[in-house]
Amino acid sequence: MTERIIDDHDVAFFDLDGVIYLGPVAVPGAAEGIHAVLEAGARVMYVTNNAARSAETVAEHLTSLGFEAGVDDLITSAQVAANVLAETLTAGSLILVAGTRNLVDLVEGAGFRATGNADDGPDAVLQGYSPTIPWGLLDEAAIAVQRGATWYATNDDRTRPTDRGLVPGLGAQLSVVGMVVRRKPIVFGKPHAPMLDFAIRHTGARRPIFVGDRIDTDIMGANRAGMASMLVFTGAHGKRDLIETGPGDRPSYIGADVRALLEPPRVATQEGHAWLCGAASARLKDGRILLEGELTGQSGQLDALWALANLVWATNADATEALDRLDQLH
Repeated sequence: MTERIIDDHDVAFFDLDGVIYLGPVAVPGAAEGIHAVLEAGARVMYVTNNAARSAETVAEHLTSLGFEAGVDDLITSAQVAANVLAETLTAGSLILVAGTRNLVDLVEGAGFRATGNADDGPDAVLQGYSPTIPWGLLDEAAIAVQRGATWYATNDDRTRPTDRGLVPGLGAQLSVVGMVVRRKPIVFGKPHAPMLDFAIRHTGARRPIFVGDRIDTDIMGANRAGMASMLVFTGAHGKRDLIETGPGDRPSYIGADVRALLEPPRVATQEGHAWLCGAASARLKDGRILLEGELTGQSGQLDALWALANLVWATNADATEALDRLDQLH
């Protein structure tokens, strides 16, 4: 068994919201963890579905929070969208952009014309997350799609973690348009292929790992790209989300935060009707799940969770009572 998870990987991709920071504040331990990953010799690349801010602005934010980050260490879904559209649409095409100024600038920089008016006859609509998007711009996007414009989206995250809690993400804004046009957009960000394909090409990664807080974007995207993944519990998804994941959507590893990359991998093994991880075990008895062993403290909790997850995935047992007990011990 490898001594540390990071030792098996040459590039570590990190989601930002909920993994590295929560709005204006850093996730506790994240800067320390990133520094340790760099010291271990792995390349660090930040990969975010949030299309609102430019890579330059995000890099400045990261630096102000104590992270080592330059523009070349960042990939945003807005950048990926502009790059792919440059290979897909005719130069000079008119695109209705429903997003921030950053998205407009990237679209124009890729050789397109941008508009916010459906009456201009746009060839395509590109939506990207904006925390202050005017409702009228969503109207224009819906009208343009109904008139035949191809509909694209930088990403489709339903929520976005902040220091105050979860807030609606771009997926909520897409739903507004989708309820009118009754179709779905072509999406570039995680878990869809364009984003992580771009990340792998950009870094030349051979043995990458993706660290994220969302199963439906980060973990699913990594699995689809054939790379290892680690779910951390500092953002959007928690214990119950992990237990409920189906085959193909499950992480390779779990960790409290990004510092888990510097720890040995958590491994669950089956013995009879029980799954063991560290000093914790989860087993079925008379149709109920019993959690036993060392269940307290962060490490004990994660060991118990990993044992429980593997038991449920193998048996489809009802984990409600066991999860309630874990929550009470937290």
